[in-house]
Order: sequence, then C-alpha cells, then structure tokens
Amino acid sequence: MNLDPQTLFFYGFAAVLIIAALKVITTKNPVNAALFLVLAFFNAAGIWMLLKAEFLSIALILVYVGAVMVLFLFVVMMLDLDTTHLRAQFKDYLPLASLVGAVIAAEMTLVLTRGFIGTSSPLPSISPSGESNTMSLGKLIYGEYVFAFEIAGVILLVAIIAAVALTLRRRKDHKTQDVAEQIRTRSQDRVRIVTMSADDAHRQDGK
Repeated sequence: MNLDPQTLFFYGFAAVLIIAALKVITTKNPVNAALFLVLAFFNAAGIWMLLKAEFLSIALILVYVGAVMVLFLFVVMMLDLDTTHLRAQFKDYLPLASLVGAVIAAEMTLVLTRGFIGTSSPLPSISPSGESNTMSLGKLIYGEYVFAFEIAGVILLVAIIAAVALTLRRRKDHKTQDVAEQIRTRSQDRVRIVTMSADDAHRQDGK
C-alpha cells in the first residue's frame, strides 16, 4: 500500500490531534490542558491546510491560538483555580455528562456519515476558476449566510456583556471601590468635633 505524502501528513496530524484532545480532558493541571488544546488547534490547522482551506487554517492559528488561548492561559494562571474543589462533585455529574457526550457524538456521526457515505470521489470545488478560497468564503458568509452571520455576532456580543457583568458582581470576600460614594463624602461624615471641659480632660489624662 503506497501512501502519498499528503495522506501521511493527514494521518500524522489526525493522530496528534486525537491524543492532544484526550489529554485536554484527562490532565489534572488546567495550564497543561490549555497547552494541549493549543497543540490540538495547531494540528487542526494543519488538516485545514491539507484540505486547501488556507483562510480557516490561518484564522484558527491567529484567532484561537494567538488570542483566545493566550487570554485563557492568563486568566487560569491569575485565578489559581482550586482543582480539588472543582473535582469534588465529578462523580455526581458523570451520568449527565456521559449522556450529553453520547448525544453530541451521535450528532457528529450522523453529519459525517451523511456527508461522506456514498461518495466515491472528492466533491467538486465551489470556487469558480480564478477565484481564491478566501474570496469564495467571503461571498458565502456576507452573501448567502449574512443573516446567520449577524445573529452569531449578536450572540457573541451578549456573551461578552454577560461575562463583564459576572466579573463586576459584588462579592463578600472582596473589597470594592465606590467612586460616586467617595465624591459625595463630606467633612462632617469623617471628622467629629467634641467639646470637653478642662476638668473632664484632666480627669481622663489621670486615668
């Protein structure tokens, strides 16, 4: 069985991608899990490159590896997560998590089998001759699927606002600064002037 270099690269990227994905969900250290996720993104980008989807490959590296995962690593290291507390109820949620994972696996299987079963040759390219992959993708996103693209943008905006709102919530174990309350401060609220007679002051000094 002779394999061309492209097929060998595909199997290599796929094998490393599967191993890295398994390490993401099995490793105990969250920082190591994030680094394995970065490795998985790089191998997924390599597979996209083999499929001649250059734009998706570069976007995966620049957006997810270059921005999202760096921010994720920064947050994980700054928060210093208590992994023991997070794993305390792992067994309680294991049946529900297994059920959700099985449903997701079944959906992915249906999508992949309907797309590949019954095809003996590669599907024809949707890009007209002389048109780049990026241009064809842009025409589809901002043309045929522009409504879905706008909805996705609104959902991401709502998610950002929700994340900021959750971060700015008041917590009992943290001190917060109220700038408006500081501006409204009066001297009468901070300093109390007490008038005392000389005998009372002498009596207190004697004590």
